[in-house]
This record gives sequence, structure tokens and C-alpha cells, in this order.
Amino acid sequence: MPSPAADSLTEQFYEFLSVEKNVSLRTLANYERALLAFRGWLGEGFSHWRDLTADHFRAYLFDCMKRELARSTIRLHFSALRAFYKFLVFRHGLARNPVIEIQLPKLERQLPVVLTLRQIEQLIELPHHVPLEKQAPDWLPLRDTAILELFYSTGLRLAELAALDVNDLDDLSDTLRVLGKGAKERLVPIGSHAIKAIGTYRQSARVTEGPLFVSKLRKRLSTRSINSLLKKYLSHSDIPFNVTPHKLRHSFATHLLDAGADLRSVQALLGHSSLSTTQIYTHVTKERLRQAYDQAHPRAT
Repeated sequence: MPSPAADSLTEQFYEFLSVEKNVSLRTLANYERALLAFRGWLGEGFSHWRDLTADHFRAYLFDCMKRELARSTIRLHFSALRAFYKFLVFRHGLARNPVIEIQLPKLERQLPVVLTLRQIEQLIELPHHVPLEKQAPDWLPLRDTAILELFYSTGLRLAELAALDVNDLDDLSDTLRVLGKGAKERLVPIGSHAIKAIGTYRQSARVTEGPLFVSKLRKRLSTRSINSLLKKYLSHSDIPFNVTPHKLRHSFATHLLDAGADLRSVQALLGHSSLSTTQIYTHVTKERLRQAYDQAHPRAT
């Protein structure tokens, strides 16, 4: 049996996703992993992608559920398979897509974890209270403060923030040009605290062009490095759960809605293509209101 990596149809599919659909590297890796997992599950029972029927995919779904895979993982795997077979139908003359017949389990809706304003403020102040590592430049805490301020001020995704260049900042309008998923560009306003933090960092680190956030070697700061610095500061805090850039994004959206922002505006700021994606934050806001009511009203319980 040929190696799954040598499968010409899947290779063409990955090229189609990368070149024509311009999907992110993360999405591409997820789809490749999903197709390889399915092919590996079939093992020697695999002959050709064209020979597979809906029954094969029903059996795979049953096995995934028996192994108690997370529903989100199952849906991701089948999303990749469905997209692959759609590609085979339109580009390789396959008669029909066998995956569309499969009824998937509904996604369990989990409300995003949101930091309180006090926790946000504590996190942003930490770079100035944690001792510098050996040979670290003096401007490093200023950079890290600017990163944390910008995450909370704009709700950017991790990859979006890491990819920022100096010329993406518009000092006249205090806005940021962001290249989001699917190469969609959006303008995001920046709060005064983040503007000030970025200006102080740039002046101290003498960052005038190229990448906005740089390492001590003056190279673009990677997403891995940004995750690491967040974990470092978290270890010096009393926040009782893991904080990721995405949790800061959740906090940004929820705090805006708590303060009365409308859902469409928050959708535009986050760069969501669908309003249904943004609506999860209304559930968070309602839950927070319910908790506040239960705690404060004398006849709530």
C-alpha cells in the first residue's frame, strides 16, 4: 500500500487549500492530520478514495465515538473529509460526496473562560514586577506590557498579533491594519493605554520599521515565544486557570458586550465571518448577569 503522504489526490487537495483557498497553515495541518487519521484507521482496507462509501464513514464515526474522542475533534475530522470529497466531486469527476450523508453529533457548547477586569489589570502590570532574566534588554518588560495591552485592547488572534509590522499602525487615527483568516483585512481601533504602551516600547527598543514585536536578537517574535511569555507571567499571578491569547480575546469581546457594545460591532472587531460565531459571547454575558443577580438580589434564591 502506498504511503498516505504519497497520495496524489490528497497532495492536490492540500495545494488547492493553500493556493486557491489561502487557508492558514494551522487549518492545512489540521486537515492533513484528519485525512491521515482516517486513512490510518482503514489500514489495509483502503484501496482508493473513489471506492469508499457512506458506510465506511459511518463506521469511522462509530469508532471515533467509541474511543470517546471530543465532539469538536470528530467534527473537525469530518469537516476535512467532507471538504476533500467536495474537491473530488468538482475537480476529479466523482459522482457524489459520500460524507454529506453522515449525521454528526452536535457540538457541546462550552462557554469561553473570561478574565475579570482585576485579573486583566494584574496580568498587564506583571512585566514590571517579574525580575529580568540574564542578558535581557531593559526594554523587554515594556514590549511584554505592550503585547498584553494590545491583546486586551483589540482582541487579536495570536497569529495576527505576531504578524504585525510597524507600518500596520496608523498613528493619526489610532487604528491597526490586521490581516486575519482567509487573508481578510480589517481595521481595528486601539485604546489609549495600548497606544501609550506601544509607543513607550518602540522608543525604548528603537523599533522604527519591520516587525512590531521583536526578540532580544531583533527578530520577529514568534507565536511560541508570545505563548511562553504569557505562561511566565501567569506563574507569578494568582489567576487560578491557564490564560492563553484566546482567553484574552474572549475577555475583550465579553467586556465590550457587558458595557453595551452591539453584537455586529464586536463581530467586525473580532474578524468573524459569521455572526453565529460571535453570539457565543452573548451567552457568557447572560450567564454573568444571572450570577450577579443571584448574588445581589435578596429574593433571588
